Amino acid sequence: MTYRYVCGGLGLALMGFGGALLLQEPAPWRIALWLAGGAVVHDGLIAPLVLAVAALTAAAGLRLRGAARAALIVAGSLTAIALPPLLRPGGTANPTVLPLDYLRNWLLAMAAIALATAAYAATRALLRRRHHRRHCGNPSAP
Repeated sequence: MTYRYVCGGLGLALMGFGGALLLQEPAPWRIALWLAGGAVVHDGLIAPLVLAVAALTAAAGLRLRGAARAALIVAGSLTAIALPPLLRPGGTANPTVLPLDYLRNWLLAMAAIALATAAYAATRALLRRRHHRRHCGNPSAP
């Protein structure tokens, strides 16, 4: 119980320190707006999407609920981070500011997440099937 109070007190102290640093900024409202936007994107987009997929997979009886949720959390977080360069209007006056093809790279990252999740699901299904055959198909197996 004491550990919980120490962690809570440390968290409050760090929040106070962050608030003091925020007030020293020339335009603190811009940072506060950016932080609020992150909370809105998470609570209004990422969390409901993850919950909807979790509910759908549970209703369908799929056993990979954790893998699907993990993939959605990673993809949603990466998308939230990538939104500013993805939504930038047109080109920039200085081409070295945002020199990469962010849309292509974001799509490649989403494909990598999907492939890793599919590989995990396939491996898990294969191992489960092999385990089931070995232990349920052979009555003399230990």
